[in-house]
Amino acid sequence: MKYITLLLLLVASTAFSQVRVEGVVKDSIGNPLELANVIAINKETNKLDSYGITNEQGRYKLSLEANTNYKLQVSYIGMKTAEEALSTKNETISKDFSLQSDSSLDEVELVYEMPVTVKGDTIVYNADSFSTGTERKLEDVLKNLPGVEVDDEGQITVEGKSVSKVMVEGKDFFDGDSKLATKNIPSNAVDKVQVLKNYSSVSQLSGVTNNQDNVAINIKLKEGKESFWFGNVTAGVGVADDDGLYLVQPKLFYYSPKYSVNVIGDINNIGDPAFTRRDYWNFSGGFQMPSRQSGTNINLGGNALGFLSLQNNRAKSLETKFGAANFSYSPKETLDLSGFAIFSNSKTELQQDNAVTYTDNDLGIPDETTQSNTVQNSDLGMLKLSAVYKPNASNQLDYDVLARVSKESQNQNVYSSVVGSTQETEGSSPFSINQNLNYYYTLNENNIFSFEAQHLLQDEDPFYNAVLENADGSGNADSYFNTANNLGLDLDQSFYNVDQEKRVKSNQLDAKLDYWNVLNQKSNLNFTLGTIYSNQKFNSNLFQFLDNGTSILPTPADNDGLASNDITYNFADLYLGVHYTLKAGIFTFTPGFSLHSYNVNNEQFGEKYTDNFFRILPDFDTRIQLKKSEQIVFNYRMQTQFTDVSNFARGYVMNNYNSLFYGNPELENALSHNLSLSYFSFNMFNYTNVFANINYSSSIDQIRNLTNFESVIRSNSPFNSPYADETLTANGRFQRRFGKLQASVRGSFNYSKFNQFIQGDRSVNENYTQTYGAELRTNFKTAPNVELGYQYTIQDNDQGNSRSKFYTKAPSIEVDALFLKSFTFRTEYTYNDFRNEDTSLNSFDFWDASLSYRKDEDSKWEFEVKATNLLNTKAQSQSNTSNISVSTSNYYIQPRYVTFRMIYNL
Repeated sequence: MKYITLLLLLVASTAFSQVRVEGVVKDSIGNPLELANVIAINKETNKLDSYGITNEQGRYKLSLEANTNYKLQVSYIGMKTAEEALSTKNETISKDFSLQSDSSLDEVELVYEMPVTVKGDTIVYNADSFSTGTERKLEDVLKNLPGVEVDDEGQITVEGKSVSKVMVEGKDFFDGDSKLATKNIPSNAVDKVQVLKNYSSVSQLSGVTNNQDNVAINIKLKEGKESFWFGNVTAGVGVADDDGLYLVQPKLFYYSPKYSVNVIGDINNIGDPAFTRRDYWNFSGGFQMPSRQSGTNINLGGNALGFLSLQNNRAKSLETKFGAANFSYSPKETLDLSGFAIFSNSKTELQQDNAVTYTDNDLGIPDETTQSNTVQNSDLGMLKLSAVYKPNASNQLDYDVLARVSKESQNQNVYSSVVGSTQETEGSSPFSINQNLNYYYTLNENNIFSFEAQHLLQDEDPFYNAVLENADGSGNADSYFNTANNLGLDLDQSFYNVDQEKRVKSNQLDAKLDYWNVLNQKSNLNFTLGTIYSNQKFNSNLFQFLDNGTSILPTPADNDGLASNDITYNFADLYLGVHYTLKAGIFTFTPGFSLHSYNVNNEQFGEKYTDNFFRILPDFDTRIQLKKSEQIVFNYRMQTQFTDVSNFARGYVMNNYNSLFYGNPELENALSHNLSLSYFSFNMFNYTNVFANINYSSSIDQIRNLTNFESVIRSNSPFNSPYADETLTANGRFQRRFGKLQASVRGSFNYSKFNQFIQGDRSVNENYTQTYGAELRTNFKTAPNVELGYQYTIQDNDQGNSRSKFYTKAPSIEVDALFLKSFTFRTEYTYNDFRNEDTSLNSFDFWDASLSYRKDEDSKWEFEVKATNLLNTKAQSQSNTSNISVSTSNYYIQPRYVTFRMIYNL
């Protein structure tokens, strides 16, 4: 603590010893110049010490060292660069500049490239201007840039907006996936980072579609990195307790004007997955539903395994193998071909303890504690091929095909304080093929057409087996007895050995035709004719293995004796949409509506259930552009929500040993009202970044479950609730740079109110989650950089007659230092205190550190010693809330790992 205090005092004294230089930049007739660049070069070191960009009044501001001689350079597009000497003392200096036109031949040579330049909707950052020498990956570069943030998952936001695509030299990097880019592209290859605001991948639609929320990043490579292989290969070994550790991570890249190739590999047992299951299932491959703005929301369901999720990529043991390759090829100017292949294999061991409190103690549901040990195996594969043909400015044809295949299994031993011991086995080998065809045609400047179609073919086959204790021979009915009896199981067995087989086949077509009539420069009309057609087939069987090796199909005592399913579900939506866009000063209004004809039916056990109806869904979007980088956005949208086939299937389905489900063939759709209000502001003058957002949603006729408990074993059946459910979320962030310091504060609030029905009784659940955080970091070019952080979370759960409240406090510190020009030291420490209203439930901390040696920036070799979990923390805690319970859990994590690594740079 004494060391940290001294470090903070040193940082504060250094930061506040700065001298401010400010002034105005004008043209020769006295007009202020916005977005002019001002840089200060230290005459003694010949290094760039500070830079600034003028605001709309032409004002700039620099923070310089006291008692230092500088050379100031001021530049603006189309103007002659001005240069002037400046000596600082301890007082603020005012200095104005007047720039002349560029007709003079006597140009001042720029010693340094501008750190930041703004050209229309493009911001260009010169990476070297922000480098501290400790960067190794693209994410390290991006974190240094004002207005740019990268979270722990590698996701990028710019001025509060998520980056939708990452490109390298104008070519998509793995379809624009930001995590693969930020975690793998080497920092020493990055020359410039181009932030493309209002980005549209189809130039023909850029003037008639709303792209203000679309942000892309294009990485420009350094000279010499454009026509040969570059990248690095990392190999390492280490120890953890008595186990050996290993890692091999090749990351190779090739770019040329005609084609590019990227290869990423990762084999390790240090718990560092390059591509997680969450990444796999969230990876869209660039696909977007054509009907995403239509007002119809149909969910095809998810029949993946009920894998336990990991937090912060930590588990008791984790081994991963990952390989990915991406290519792009332009055989001629009118044709671009690209594609990628991804393979991931992981073996994970988990150990977790849970304490579960159910919603209403008056219903007689006992609290439960569980201990589980789990082994997961996962093979994931993905392949995509794309083609873009653009013969001229008026025509563009896109085609994409994405195939996914996986093979997963999970074996879990669970001990429950109520049910006893259970062995669970799960397995699945699903596949899907997604195709996308788009055509864009510009008849003339006033008439534009587009056609988008997407087809999905998906096959899922999850298998589940549970072996539970049968303690009836002890003289007392075991906790599973009533459930087993109700399911029609043979009770005279040593164990309840129950299997569940399911097969879900989905076939969906989503297509639309758009026409835009540009009325004038400020308004246009958009007409949309679209359709969604979906067909799903669902089959399932529940059966029991007996002690003699045979199996039976049980006949439940209720639910009409149904323990199997054979259902076909069809959904069709034909819709017409009309939208009008009007620009009036700083306002852009886009009111509209869509008229839908719905046909929904399901057929099972010889009966057919049909629901046909019409509905008008209005929507409204308003944007107020206060300044170039300041806007307010309001959006309202009414949506019709449809469920998937599993909620209609009448037969029993075992989702888990303690959760049974049977559907309702007469379910209807739900209707939701969704409102959002957002504010974005980024000031290049003082590097202030502000983002705020509030969302509200109210759902009518929402599908809810009727839940009945037998001890802790529950059965669920869906129905349309007549009570509205509501959610409200609000979050905001304020960030600003003060000389060499950057400070940020953030907060979020989540509120949900939903109705639940247990044992026939209705209760209203209200959950509140508040998260507050603050960060203070330094931005020194040569001195060590420090980041201090603090996060405080309150989780308040009001569930009928039960209420719980949890608090999490998490202070943290990071230090990043380059010393002796060759050594890089990094360390990160986080402390967590997890408590309820009465006492601390658990406290745990994590400390990671690394020390690397690289002779200089151009050195081919680098050597690194890296340690994770230095304090050898055994487990960490969290709380979870569902609609029927609140739980706290401890899960065990990897022990202290120490590895030695060698990195070879191509």
